[in-house]
Amino acid sequence: MREDFTLCVSRLLLAAIFLHEGTFLVMNFAGAAAAMAKLGVPAPLLAATAALQLAAGLAIALGWQMRLGAAVLGLFCLATAVLFHTNFAVRNELLHFEKDLAIAGGLFALMIRGAGSWSVDGLLRATRPVSPPEPAL
Repeated sequence: MREDFTLCVSRLLLAAIFLHEGTFLVMNFAGAAAAMAKLGVPAPLLAATAALQLAAGLAIALGWQMRLGAAVLGLFCLATAVLFHTNFAVRNELLHFEKDLAIAGGLFALMIRGAGSWSVDGLLRATRPVSPPEPAL
């Protein structure tokens, strides 16, 4: 029970940043698009980023298709670190780089471990009928 509680809290903590940022991008799309255009990111890619953050963040929070959501967001964090936060002469950029790597590490660990039984996937596993064993020959 303690393990399932910890996995649930871990999923919610990791999902929160993506749900918050995805929501922020949707609610402030024009401003975000203008800022990202200065970095060479076109508006359609920004829209895809918001959708990815919301969909995968929700998958992680609910524990439904969580391994896929964690893998995709882990790769997203690695890409974000390498593409946008490499000016290590600026302390804040170094901090963002390190945080992106740390979040990716947490997501990959969660991907390997799974969502636990306090999740949609866990509930689905628990309600599936168990197949009878194959008869011995």
